[in-house]
Amino acid sequence: MDPPDSTAGNERLTATTAVLLLLLLAAEGVTILSIRPLLSEHIVTGLILIPPVALKLVSIGYRFVRYYTGSAAYAAKGPPHILMRVLAPLLVATTLTVLGTGVAMLALGPRDHRDVLLGLHKTSFVLWFFLMAVHVLFYAPRLPRLVFSTRTVGRRAALVVSSVAAGALLAGATYSLAGPWVHRAHDHERDGAGRYLSVLR
Repeated sequence: MDPPDSTAGNERLTATTAVLLLLLLAAEGVTILSIRPLLSEHIVTGLILIPPVALKLVSIGYRFVRYYTGSAAYAAKGPPHILMRVLAPLLVATTLTVLGTGVAMLALGPRDHRDVLLGLHKTSFVLWFFLMAVHVLFYAPRLPRLVFSTRTVGRRAALVVSSVAAGALLAGATYSLAGPWVHRAHDHERDGAGRYLSVLR
């Protein structure tokens, strides 16, 4: 049986993780604006994102399981808004696709199959961005109340900081795989600059 405050604690953890993700996604968005010179930063930020995304999915998934397994506390809290329930599976699927294709490209390197994965990565990102924007606009008004609550702040901070630390460790452990992609991006930059200078001459 869940304690009365368990739903509020779950909601506060989900909201706090969401704010962290918004900050990391903003940083990732900056790299997209100039992807070739910032490809290294794009890859590192993407890897750091993985554990916090997993934490948010676990937090949301826990609420989902407790609600549909008949927890009195979660049943009293009620389900999310119908629109959010419809969009949630699509948002999760596109999130996993964006991250999954990114990790696959990193692991496999810039070979012949890269165009398929890259196309899927870009397409899923566009769909994800639309769904994420709707999600954020719906939940943003309640974030300050939840995030700045002093209740369970220590446990929330520990979980959120741990997820970022895990992301940093993941990025450090796998960054060597980014070398071929970063070198390829630099080669394209040099080729582009060379063609530009040849036109000016």
